[in-house]
Amino acid sequence: MRFFDPHIHVTSRTTDDLENMARAGIRAIIEPAFWVGQPRTSIGTFVDYFSSLTGWERFRASQFGIAHFCAIGLNSKEANNEGLAREVLELVPRYALKEGVVAIGEIGFDEITPAEERAYTTQLQFAKDNDMVVMVHSPHRDKKRGILRSIEIAKEVGLAMNMLVIDHNNEETVDDTLDSGAWAAFTIYPHTKMGSERMVEIVKKYGPERVIVDSSADWGVSDPLAVPKTAKLMLERGISNEAVELVTWQNALDAYAQSGQIDVEALLEKPEIDQTKLFHDNSVLRGQDPRIEAPVPN
Repeated sequence: MRFFDPHIHVTSRTTDDLENMARAGIRAIIEPAFWVGQPRTSIGTFVDYFSSLTGWERFRASQFGIAHFCAIGLNSKEANNEGLAREVLELVPRYALKEGVVAIGEIGFDEITPAEERAYTTQLQFAKDNDMVVMVHSPHRDKKRGILRSIEIAKEVGLAMNMLVIDHNNEETVDDTLDSGAWAAFTIYPHTKMGSERMVEIVKKYGPERVIVDSSADWGVSDPLAVPKTAKLMLERGISNEAVELVTWQNALDAYAQSGQIDVEALLEKPEIDQTKLFHDNSVLRGQDPRIEAPVPN
């Protein structure tokens, strides 16, 4: 099968991870801007980070046959440093309209503070004005209230619900998300958020419509192969191939292709891999022999 992991922080992953992801059938990924583990202290760090998401990481994934897209935004956790946040909100438009950027995100709530709400609303308005998809981070604590408020504000701004992807859902929030008309994404993340077994039961109960599976793999204990592993378990538990394909490929593609940044036909072909290519004179190989594989149409 072919898989799309629409929420993974490959900045935190190694080339071994990328090789294993490609081998497992992951053809495309989305890397949303997020908190890197400790507070950033100046606007220049965001400039470099956003540049990496739209540049080096896009190139690095391509060297293993993975199509890399990204989402740009001020994450909710760092919205609480309001002085720096104002600078970042002015920076976001410079990067959000670049090639390969499929959404504003991940944005939303962490502690559900007024500062987070102001940053979220500003970025929602930008997304609406520019006809962009929004990837919403839901809080780890008080998740239901955070999701309900995220949906409420999006409606107040006037963002169409089909342009809203609510991530990190669980059993407590899935009804609210689906009832709103938004896409319901679920993070398969060890010990927290959502496990593969629970994900199987959600698909059995709610069906595959507007349901998206992702890994959110990052610098913590996480699994970049969570999407194909969950797909395998779903098939073993009797969920149809068609439903599995929807929640691990087609739904994410349909949601984020609304950006106009995804060449859907190209993703159906075998990717071109040319590891002789360089990015700013840099290679992923470190002296190893390059792979060169021409694309072959299906």
